[in-house]
Amino acid sequence: MQFGEVTIVPVNGYGPEDVVVDAEGRVYTGVADGRILRVSPDGQRIDVLGETGGRPLGLELYGDGELLICDARAGLLAMPLAGGPVTTLATSAAGLDLVFCNNAAVAADGTIYFTDSSRRFGIDRWRDDLIEQTAGGRLLRRTPDGKIDLLADGLQFANGVALPPDESFVAFAETGEFRVNRLWLTGPRAGERDLLAGNLPGFPDNIATGSDGLIWITQASPRVPALDLARRLPAPLRAAVRSLPDAWQPSPKRQVGVLAVTPDGAIERQRRGEIPGFHLLTGLREYHGRLWFGSLEENAIGYTDL
Repeated sequence: MQFGEVTIVPVNGYGPEDVVVDAEGRVYTGVADGRILRVSPDGQRIDVLGETGGRPLGLELYGDGELLICDARAGLLAMPLAGGPVTTLATSAAGLDLVFCNNAAVAADGTIYFTDSSRRFGIDRWRDDLIEQTAGGRLLRRTPDGKIDLLADGLQFANGVALPPDESFVAFAETGEFRVNRLWLTGPRAGERDLLAGNLPGFPDNIATGSDGLIWITQASPRVPALDLARRLPAPLRAAVRSLPDAWQPSPKRQVGVLAVTPDGAIERQRRGEIPGFHLLTGLREYHGRLWFGSLEENAIGYTDL
């Protein structure tokens, strides 16, 4: 199914990669120069809440009136929803510095599940990790007392994170494997890992549980045949491909997609195609029948009504 009408909301900033919506319908996003923005429900007013000093990516509501920020350069951060100074929650985890803190989900008790996409390549070289398949991504858990545990390692570009309404598992995307995994947290399967959505037609990026209880999955671009070919080459040749100028490397396509699945993995909704004036859809949030979109490379966010 196509997207239908999408309203584009300019935000005066490059790369509003993710979006989150508060109880009043206001939308929060972060742009490449480090600013955190709040957009009114009608898209007519934009306030600057503060700056991270890095590159904000994934955003979540956190605790009593705070915003959780996965910053690709500054680590795991928190900021008051009303604006104000940033608190650093983590710059390292499980014995390693955070190289590419990407996306998160927050449990009811304040536990944070978050990803570090790569041990080797940061945000400015995200394509390099997909080409070289470094399998250096990690899924991490920060408990309210500040302790951080490693839950999964060796991931091919660890990305979006979401919890179902009952918090029985944590879902996390592996962009380089075109799949979203489940790690069971409770019940007889606790500690086991399986597939929530696999063999996706595009690159999964951020994922989020909507107000409808569905887990929404972005697909920033359909699969790129040239990248599939490059990924099958021997390691020295893959390294040669990533050393090429950007214009010669495999690049994302204009088409984007979103997919909504139940906690059992059944597909409930799909949208796919081109959105005029909007590409590389990396973040989304369903809020009472409206889908809000973020993009790594646009100067706007967007929304459509289901």
